[in-house]
Amino acid sequence: MSKNILFVTIAVLVWMQTMPIAAAATIEMDVNGLVCAFCAQGITKKLHAFPATAGVVVSLENKLVAVSTKDGQDISDADLKRALTDAGYTVKAIRREDETLDQVRTRLKAKP
Repeated sequence: MSKNILFVTIAVLVWMQTMPIAAAATIEMDVNGLVCAFCAQGITKKLHAFPATAGVVVSLENKLVAVSTKDGQDISDADLKRALTDAGYTVKAIRREDETLDQVRTRLKAKP
């Protein structure tokens, strides 16, 4: 009986490791140093270099950078922070949200 339980436990653990990790719809970062359209363009290009990136939104007014990832893929907070700090920006906070980039754009437009 205990061999069966051990076998089932191992099978479940192996199966769980093959399941894709659920990632947030967007990764939002509060970033200092965003001052011009050139900044936004450079950040967008740098973040699109990650194979998991599906889209990028940069808001200079809100000092916000949002990245969406492709289904079943993710980019670590450390990799995102490193990419932005290497480009000369300061990342103040990173949040994972369940919004699409379109929802982020709508929310940013609604801010006074």
